[in-house]
Amino acid sequence: MPESSPLLDAVTFDDDGLVPAIVQDAETDRVLMMAHMTAETLRETLDTGRMVYWSRSRQERWVKGASSGHTQAVEEMRLDCDGDTLLFKVHQEGGACHKGYQSCFYRREENGTLVITEEKVFDPDEVYGG
Repeated sequence: MPESSPLLDAVTFDDDGLVPAIVQDAETDRVLMMAHMTAETLRETLDTGRMVYWSRSRQERWVKGASSGHTQAVEEMRLDCDGDTLLFKVHQEGGACHKGYQSCFYRREENGTLVITEEKVFDPDEVYGG
């Protein structure tokens, strides 16, 4: 993709050069995670068909699945009406959450407490070391 394109020009990045990306399972529409992207990681994602993010905590490019093998293949990308939030539908290999769950949204509020609503699909200590 060229440095500038109608798609990239339509995205409104924040003052830090980031845009939020919501990620859904392409088959079930379940929300898997939310992360941030820069223009560079968005361009790389669109070029490769694999999700690439910007890690705010590590301040570095992050290819989803590079260390875990739990990759995300892009099926579809959408842009909201203001251009300041992206929505990706992906084919998830393994779990999306670094804590071992299929989705980062594995907890639900019930009567003032958080309840875990699913089983882990992998052991993060085995995948990332611990």
